Amino acid sequence: MSSLKFGTSGLRGLSVDLTGRASALYATAFANHLLKSGRAKAGDLVLVGRDFRESSPAISATCIGALKRAGLTPIDCGTLPTPALALYGLTHKAASLMITGSHIPADRNGIKFYRPDGEIDKQDELAISAEANAIVDTLLDETPDHAENRTAETEALFLERNKGLLPAGSLTGLSVGVYQHSTVARDLFGQVLAHYGARVVPLGRSEGFIPVDTEAVSAETIRLMKGWAPEHGLDAIVSADGDGDRPLVTDETGEPLRGDLLGLIAANFLGAAVVVTPVTSNSGIEAAGSYAVTRTRVGSPYVIAGMDEAVAAGKANVMGFEANGGTLTASRFTVEGKPFEPLPTRDCFLPILATLYAAAKAKKPLSAVAGSYHLPFAAADRLENFPVETSAALMAHLRASDVNLADFLKPVAAVASKSDVDGLRVTLVDNRIIHFRPSGNAPEMRCYVEAAGESEAKALLEQGLDLIRAWAAARV
Repeated sequence: MSSLKFGTSGLRGLSVDLTGRASALYATAFANHLLKSGRAKAGDLVLVGRDFRESSPAISATCIGALKRAGLTPIDCGTLPTPALALYGLTHKAASLMITGSHIPADRNGIKFYRPDGEIDKQDELAISAEANAIVDTLLDETPDHAENRTAETEALFLERNKGLLPAGSLTGLSVGVYQHSTVARDLFGQVLAHYGARVVPLGRSEGFIPVDTEAVSAETIRLMKGWAPEHGLDAIVSADGDGDRPLVTDETGEPLRGDLLGLIAANFLGAAVVVTPVTSNSGIEAAGSYAVTRTRVGSPYVIAGMDEAVAAGKANVMGFEANGGTLTASRFTVEGKPFEPLPTRDCFLPILATLYAAAKAKKPLSAVAGSYHLPFAAADRLENFPVETSAALMAHLRASDVNLADFLKPVAAVASKSDVDGLRVTLVDNRIIHFRPSGNAPEMRCYVEAAGESEAKALLEQGLDLIRAWAAARV
């Protein structure tokens, strides 16, 4: 179980480490935490959902068995988007577990935990880990089991929410491709978009799991989408990561739009008064709308904590989004004269619908809608299979002294200022930004950049990744 740890979004690790005893251990620990904290009592419902990874059904069945033996009543919600599971849990005041590794490679998996009132926080993570440590050496029954299935009911509630967001027929005239791959959102996308009158073109459905990172879209994925867009005469292509909480939207050429732009469009669509977003989101967000902005560390627990603080301070119309585009709402909003209830967990449907609606309403292509925000050009990528020990050593080296950081970046430019909120975000003397940050839950090193133009940003991104590679190679 050495690879398992809590990161920016739940427990993650190698599938072989999570399958079997480990999933029973953490499901039992979660149940014990719910019962001891008073957030659940014996017999209460706890929902279990999953993505399409090969290991997810077995992990789900093991968790169901463990939850039963811990005294709770598990409900099988099948394969469905994480925000759909969360919505059903909030509506029925039930805790839930989502078996998913989101966008990370297929040989990995994870568990996202939800209390009856929403996502767990960092204190819950510590408590669950303590419960797991307390029983790790005990004889633990890991027998899998089954439970009542409510997939249809859970999906219906989520569809009802999303079919009531926009005016009827508001996407009529748009041709939208749905890159289905192996996301659990693929069929629901088609239903919602068709409901609003869009012509829906299914693309790239896969029975094997394909990890799609919406924050660092692979060159192969971009190649596919740039081929599909003109071939099918599309106004946009939409998709999501494995568990359907991070959006992917391209313009009419197949070029992906930045996730934080999608979140920004959603904020303006909702009429947000307070926006909470991590430090990795575009630096131009503050000037792109009439709202107050709070910056946080990376990860939904931090965004949720920021939203909770705003609500506790009496603020209304509070929402948040991450650089990956996952959008959260902490307040009830009024949209087109109708209430839109809060869903304080990452959701890909809201930003996708808001973005398509912006294009339809303006009668402009998505490239023009995106360009109208005049944000600095941002780009991001990651080095996969990058040892955690190496990324930790690099970050320690860069943080050790200003001289180390300056020497590291000397091939690029001199350092003007730096922020250490989450990773190292460096503003260079020419106003470009480069940000180094290890992934919180996978052996990946990420690099984020901003510059005035696309070519400049992409060149800076390659320079940043090359610096990381060179430093790692020099240590060998």
